[in-house]
Amino acid sequence: MARKIVNRKELRAEAEAAEAAEKEAPKKKAAKKKAAPRASRAKAVADVRMKLFWGVFNQSLKRVALYEFTEKDEADKKAEELSKSGKTPHFVQKVKEAIEE
Repeated sequence: MARKIVNRKELRAEAEAAEAAEKEAPKKKAAKKKAAPRASRAKAVADVRMKLFWGVFNQSLKRVALYEFTEKDEADKKAEELSKSGKTPHFVQKVKEAIEE
């Protein structure tokens, strides 16, 4: 294969011709960038107050009764009654619920 010999003067002439062609071409106006959409200001979430209760549940995790936290004895009694009267055992568990003011 024959190798083409190119000298620096020819390369420089080509580069200058390309630059001249760029300058002669009509310049386009710079496209305006689209303004970035403003970040929405989400409202600060108010702190939700939670309250603790005792819940009496059946075996399928359905809440049967709900008692104030200070009434744990009543919740235990209710769970025992329901366990004795029915076939499924009932149990007492803590439940947190939001307080609406």
